[in-house]
Amino acid sequence: MTTNWYHWATATALVSRRLVCAGGLSLAFSAAVCPATGAQESRTDQRGIEPWDDNRWYWSYRGEPVLLLGGSDDDNLFQWPADELKAQLDRIQAAGGNVVRNTMSDRPDRGTEVYPFLRLDNGKYDLSRWNPEYWERFERFLRWTAQRDIFVQIEIWDRFDYADLAGRGPRRWIDHPYNPANNVNYTFDESGFAKTYPDHPGQNKQPFFFTTPRQRDNQVVLKYQQRQVAKLLQHSLQYDHVLYCIDNETRAQPQWGQYWAEFIKQHAKDAGCTVMVTEMWDDWNLSATSHRETFDHPEIYDYVDVSQNNHNSGEKHWQNFLFVRDYLKSQPRPMNTTKTYGADGNKFGHRDQDAIERFWRHLLAGAASIRFHRPDSGIGINDKAVTCLRAARDVERLVPLWDVNPMNDLLIGRQANEAYAAAGMDGQTLVIFFPANATTAEVAVRDTGQRTADWISIDTDQRIQTRMGNKELMRLRPPSGGNWALVLRGEVHAER
Repeated sequence: MTTNWYHWATATALVSRRLVCAGGLSLAFSAAVCPATGAQESRTDQRGIEPWDDNRWYWSYRGEPVLLLGGSDDDNLFQWPADELKAQLDRIQAAGGNVVRNTMSDRPDRGTEVYPFLRLDNGKYDLSRWNPEYWERFERFLRWTAQRDIFVQIEIWDRFDYADLAGRGPRRWIDHPYNPANNVNYTFDESGFAKTYPDHPGQNKQPFFFTTPRQRDNQVVLKYQQRQVAKLLQHSLQYDHVLYCIDNETRAQPQWGQYWAEFIKQHAKDAGCTVMVTEMWDDWNLSATSHRETFDHPEIYDYVDVSQNNHNSGEKHWQNFLFVRDYLKSQPRPMNTTKTYGADGNKFGHRDQDAIERFWRHLLAGAASIRFHRPDSGIGINDKAVTCLRAARDVERLVPLWDVNPMNDLLIGRQANEAYAAAGMDGQTLVIFFPANATTAEVAVRDTGQRTADWISIDTDQRIQTRMGNKELMRLRPPSGGNWALVLRGEVHAER
């Protein structure tokens, strides 16, 4: 059985050293210290985060499989004050979390955010000069996540940074450095920008997202966008625990994402590095045409992000994910869900329970990375999220999730949203998730001897292990109310 990377990695330390990459650029990077010898390995002999050779639905790091699970209380943690960031990352790590989302957002939602550009004495910004504080924060964030074995999914652009939403929020575009009223680099006429963009960004009216050569070829603005992304890569390419996503829930033209994916990959290639890139589309329907732009282009997009599926619930949520898995089966790629929605009283009418259910359905359906979305749209890294992450890691200790496949047909008499199952490829393991509304489910098994049943409460620290005798049909009922996971180990087969 393959070693569980996550638990092995907790015994390693991440340190920084210098390397001249193939492109001639001197880079600092995260290098693992071997537990037995303490010897450092060169990055040219190592492999950062990438699809696992043995099962390309999942990620690997240094050639070993790794399941990415997490939650965080904000989208752009790098903007947090140092003491708050440290506490957040420590809490995630202690819960068994090993992934965070990081938009490069600079909108002033908390009041502590800064812009990447230098503000001059006259109050305007110079897009050709940097604000050191922004980039120092980003570098610290990358360093501290690497030290804690926490992977990062970066989103380069967030459409909400460049829209004003007609008084329903802060003056984001009106105050932004890219707005010609606020910089010394171009005028409204030269840039094609308007003074305000009050509509929801989902209407895709902001010219900021039309600048690339195969769109409107707006070189006046594009050169500053290029410079900003190149500066980001100057920092992030020093590390091999970073995934790249072009946008947050975009409705942009496909050419926009394709351009930036190619831009990022070329910069990485020039630095002698390989990076993983995707795009995140806004449509909640995963069979929509927009999602095909990533599904159908593995030469551009190395993984897919299906976060918007988390606006769906129950059977639809499960089946949507399996639709994508089936669609990609000829060329499997990791399927990430960096935003698991669900929180009591959120604007979408969700509950905390929705977040828990979505997390576990995606876990058993084969997601490579699952993160709870920030409050108030999600539960972030609150106590429920922490307990859920610990339960998932306890399941992983019993059975690596990359060794199972979704298999609801093993459940006899199953009702809608009552239970979800994944079965081991060796036919000896079955993992079942019972949502809090579940009462009973039945699974047919062959009479092959004793089986170990590990009941894992998703809501508490309760763990129960029992032995089950020979039964042609085994009736399974959670020990008590709430959300439960069950791991059955033994010769478990579907009744045909």
